[in-house]
Amino acid sequence: MTQPVVNHLEQLDQELETILTSFDSCYVWNYGNVKEGLRDLYEKAKRDQWNSTTQLPWDTDVDPESEIIPQAVNPLANYAPYLKLNNKEKARMRHAQTSLQLSQFLHGEQGALIVASQLVGAVPWIEAKYYAGSQTMDEARHVEVFSRYLHEKLEWEWPITESLKELLDATIKDSRWDFKYLGMQILIEGLAMAAFGSLYQMAQEPLIKELLKYVMKDESRHVAFGVLSLKGYYDDMSASELKDREDFIIYASELMQNRLVGNQIADAMGWNREEVQREVLASPVGKQFRTMLFMRVVPNLKKLGLLTPRVRKAYTEMDIIKFEDFDTDELDQRLGFI
Repeated sequence: MTQPVVNHLEQLDQELETILTSFDSCYVWNYGNVKEGLRDLYEKAKRDQWNSTTQLPWDTDVDPESEIIPQAVNPLANYAPYLKLNNKEKARMRHAQTSLQLSQFLHGEQGALIVASQLVGAVPWIEAKYYAGSQTMDEARHVEVFSRYLHEKLEWEWPITESLKELLDATIKDSRWDFKYLGMQILIEGLAMAAFGSLYQMAQEPLIKELLKYVMKDESRHVAFGVLSLKGYYDDMSASELKDREDFIIYASELMQNRLVGNQIADAMGWNREEVQREVLASPVGKQFRTMLFMRVVPNLKKLGLLTPRVRKAYTEMDIIKFEDFDTDELDQRLGFI
């Protein structure tokens, strides 16, 4: 029987998704320093470049079904259908949970790669263009390392979740450069830093710990890039323009908090989505994680003057306003990331 000819171009098209974007790009003819701190941050970015191929121990043996993430933090640990699983099935679920989380890290980093490349053209200061160029290289490296870990060590990649895709699309498509900073540098990168830090502290597998350590050093600078670039930008903004930013912050924050309800795991295990959601939402571990994710976002919004009465009210209802005075620099210094 004649084998069908594989059309590689057609296969490639099926793996691509094209979205329409439109934003202003600008030349900057002032090559001097305009934004205090950005040139120093760029110098630090140059010093901290690393090669994942040679600096990470890729020869480390990884059992994808082991407790890479301790089961003590499994929000479904007391869920009746989970308790009925045998040891082999529980190991398979551990594998699913770990690969799902790292898959979302991978997809988020590709979104960050696209946004960083957009910022090179969109930002209105030359030193911001310098830094955005260095961040684009960082994000390419992050996509590379998460992809390699997922494919070589876990051998299981999940599709992007609908809510993360929605927020990435909103950030990539928006024509205003400050929305790209808000969506990526402040919100998505801030959430990622918290998730990375949590995994770094809990993980029992040495390769993923080393990988996260390198990635978080980069991400700490990326968040600082957003804060430095936006500082003072909203001070004299009109009420109508400021409302647009408030709407975006509230929308993005609720979208990100409400996405962590276990739908993907429920589908993979053949469990009832609504039951799993109720279990995750009621779990002390699940509640803590969904709240802790915002420990870096809230204080940075406060630094930018964006904890307005509307945002403060929404964050109070989300039980995350308590992080407004959290010292992210102290935490990063303690973890060795700055």
